[in-house]
Amino acid sequence: MLYLVLKAALSGVIIAAASETSRRAPALGGLILSLPLVSVLAFVWLWYDAGDKARVAALSQSTFWYVLPTLPLFLVLPALLRHGLGFWPALIAGCALTFVLYLVTIWLLAKFGIML
Repeated sequence: MLYLVLKAALSGVIIAAASETSRRAPALGGLILSLPLVSVLAFVWLWYDAGDKARVAALSQSTFWYVLPTLPLFLVLPALLRHGLGFWPALIAGCALTFVLYLVTIWLLAKFGIML
């Protein structure tokens, strides 16, 4: 149980640090958020829990493919905000686009024999 609390606390500290940094320096906050810290932590936690290289490799590969459809969100959200759309509608539109792109990615990868 202590291990689970440690994992959650460390992950939360990273998110809080990025959020606080972003208030003062958006570019630095963006840099922190662009680092694959959550992914690296997940790899470490999985390795610690299972010690299985194949699982870590599969997680890493899946993460790569799932990151790609999220990238347009970081272009669509600021574009919508700059064109006068409110924060929540812009965020919902960006998330909806990301969801659709997830489905397209899964479908396309299956066509090439890559199953996530």
